[in-house]
Amino acid sequence: MTVTPRIPIVLPSPSVPGGHFRPSAFAGELVPFRTTAFREGHDRIGVHVRLYSPSGDESLHRLHPLNDGFDRWETTIAPLEQGVWSFRFEAFSDDFATWEHAADLKIAAGVDPAVMRELGALLFDRAVAEKSRPIAERRRLEIAAHTLRDPATTDAAALQLVRDPSIAAYFAARPLTSLMTLGASHELLVERERAGVGAWYEFFPRSEGARRLKDGTVKSGTFRSAARRLPAVAGMGFDVLYLPPIHPIGRLNRKGPNNSLDTRPGDPGSPWAIGSDEGGHDAVHPDLGTLADFRAFVRAARAEGLEVALDFALQAAPDHPWVTAHPEWFTTLPDGSIAYAENPPKKYQDIYPINFDNDPEGIRAEALRIVRHWIAQGVKIFRVDNPHTKPLQFWEWLIATVSAQDPDVVFLAEAFTRPAPLQGLALAGFQQSYTYFTWRNTKIELEEFLAGLAHDTADFLRPNLFVNTPDILTEYLQYGGRPAYKIRAAIAATGAPTYGVYAGYELYENVARPGSEENIDNEKYEYKFRDWDAAEARGDSLAPYLRRLNEIRRDHPALGQLRNLTVHWSDDDAILVYSKTISAELSPTGRADTIIVVANVDPHSVRQTMVHLDTRAWGVAPGEPFEVEELLTGQRWTWADHNFVKLDAFHEPVHILHVKESR
Repeated sequence: MTVTPRIPIVLPSPSVPGGHFRPSAFAGELVPFRTTAFREGHDRIGVHVRLYSPSGDESLHRLHPLNDGFDRWETTIAPLEQGVWSFRFEAFSDDFATWEHAADLKIAAGVDPAVMRELGALLFDRAVAEKSRPIAERRRLEIAAHTLRDPATTDAAALQLVRDPSIAAYFAARPLTSLMTLGASHELLVERERAGVGAWYEFFPRSEGARRLKDGTVKSGTFRSAARRLPAVAGMGFDVLYLPPIHPIGRLNRKGPNNSLDTRPGDPGSPWAIGSDEGGHDAVHPDLGTLADFRAFVRAARAEGLEVALDFALQAAPDHPWVTAHPEWFTTLPDGSIAYAENPPKKYQDIYPINFDNDPEGIRAEALRIVRHWIAQGVKIFRVDNPHTKPLQFWEWLIATVSAQDPDVVFLAEAFTRPAPLQGLALAGFQQSYTYFTWRNTKIELEEFLAGLAHDTADFLRPNLFVNTPDILTEYLQYGGRPAYKIRAAIAATGAPTYGVYAGYELYENVARPGSEENIDNEKYEYKFRDWDAAEARGDSLAPYLRRLNEIRRDHPALGQLRNLTVHWSDDDAILVYSKTISAELSPTGRADTIIVVANVDPHSVRQTMVHLDTRAWGVAPGEPFEVEELLTGQRWTWADHNFVKLDAFHEPVHILHVKESR
């Protein structure tokens, strides 16, 4: 029979559902450590969290009550060392706080003042006897004990000692404890910062530098020609360059333009139809260059401050070498044919999905070999295609195995699926995940969505808010015009510390294939020709806006956090309001930072309304004025907790406001 401890400690956090997996954070992330602790009666308690870093350093942190009436305690810590941390909560009877509270009431009311004075003197005696306290502190408390016992000391003077903030600070830092309860030990995995913070940009290297020949065919771009695009991507402030699969593309059942079954000579096919007689997942498409060319591309990207992320798609074209060497890795239909991939109503006749049940050990070994092969080429980030169509236990094994040897490797789950498998993949080890952000467009949808990411699942799921993909061109972007592109980029860039865009977003590419949410002339199936410089010269490019968003992200550490988001209110059903803040004590710059985002999510309107802010979120009392700077336009205003705004979707649909520190 389990006996309840003297002071119960329950509902520890950070935690994950079920307890099988450990919660995670990234280096420098603001992590709220919370627990519920209580005792009988009215005596006061205190709560600590004791942390052990991966290198063995121990630290003790005092929690404060949330004052919500539910005995919930909290402190926020930003662990910096990468690796597995352990922590436990400790609850205790806070003897000084109990006496301070009672003495303040009783001495002021003339109830048992002599008893309360002597009880306080005895507490001070205990503290003086503790050799770990500074000498000056012990001397001060010795004098205080004498003062409380001195008959010449009036009750009013004794009450001043009870209320002395410097004495209270002594016992807050070094409390007098009894009835100590030690909670269970828990773990927290802290991963590298890029696992949780970054601005991603996706492009197809075959399109960068591609050119049309006189006979109408196209000569593919190469890694060398694609490298010429790197300075522009870095110049927009992106951190990660994501490449779709770079491997040989199957010829059997190759898809033509717009996912057509009709293929013309020279059609390049889908990069996700991996494998041909030219090689499989460990090879480079000959049109792009050699493996050495790829390594040079990775080095060139690194020189620009970009980290290359590579697509990892466990599937095969019908002429992949696996099909001949390992037919057991696929599903054979009753007629003897191999089943191709489907995502109704979409059909992928050019792709065979993997069957993980026939030879799980063989498939595991091959997948691990492939990942380690690309790690050896300089890749530390993998965007995993359709991970929810593979067994969860496979990913748990693969990520744990890779991380044990190289903890810097990051896996992003392209998990456009139901909440349970999406969250399951995050629990199994994926450091990042795609989300339903692209389909959350109204104020009420975004409020619920962003708050959920920040507070409900942040202990294990890190969102990557991609605004578009080759397969996703939402109706909002199709019909919202240029304002829609600004709105979505601004919310993605400020709503989470990791977001991404697919090439062409800055050119407002918004024409869909009829009846679909895909770009027409989808780059998955053909080359794309874009004149980036001409568009920017004409003022027809969103690149300067993306550049400014990424500058703001880098300048403001509050935007590099996930859990610090607070949703505020407006009187208009299209005006979304939220803030992010970080205190000076926890900020890497040593200065407090607060950002307020006010967005008109209706791209077809001009809206004016009142916004209502809970300014206590960043330490400003309700009603007190404060200065804000609009970071997109440079305008400055004096705000308070209730403010009038007007947002013209056709001009500037979003305010990104920096709360200026009072001087």
